[in-house]
Amino acid sequence: MKFAAIDFETANRSSDSACAIGVVRVEDGQIVRRTHSLIRPPENYFEFTYVHGLTWGDVSKSPTFGDFWASIEETIAGVDFLVAHNARFDRNVLLSCCDRHQINISEFNWLCTVKVARRTWGISPTKLSDVCTRLKIDLNHHEALSDAEACANILIQAEGVLGE
Repeated sequence: MKFAAIDFETANRSSDSACAIGVVRVEDGQIVRRTHSLIRPPENYFEFTYVHGLTWGDVSKSPTFGDFWASIEETIAGVDFLVAHNARFDRNVLLSCCDRHQINISEFNWLCTVKVARRTWGISPTKLSDVCTRLKIDLNHHEALSDAEACANILIQAEGVLGE
């Protein structure tokens, strides 16, 4: 099975305001590739610095989503599905950023690790930090690559439980 875990941090409430991305590719239960970058959003308005610590000054010289797309596309090419914690959010950000930068993207199947954690282990609450604590997964929460890697590891552990 091949999948990619993806996580975005956004500057503000606009779904195309990605300011960081982490993507982790998994093949046969092993992380085989990590891709991440700070991203310069379309506007310099930052509302969520208190969540992720990023400011316009941190990202102003970073690539735009469109500039970084080739790396993302290479990492997710040929996967069976994408996975994210609260997948609806990350799916919306991905589609909005692609739309903003006039990038045509194939529709992917998505799996949500919030739902996986509830179904597989009965974990509640299901914030990423809570799930990672319960499953003993390292996490630097709201750092996009760390969050994406944590999602990948949640699904890897779930496959191990379900495959037994």
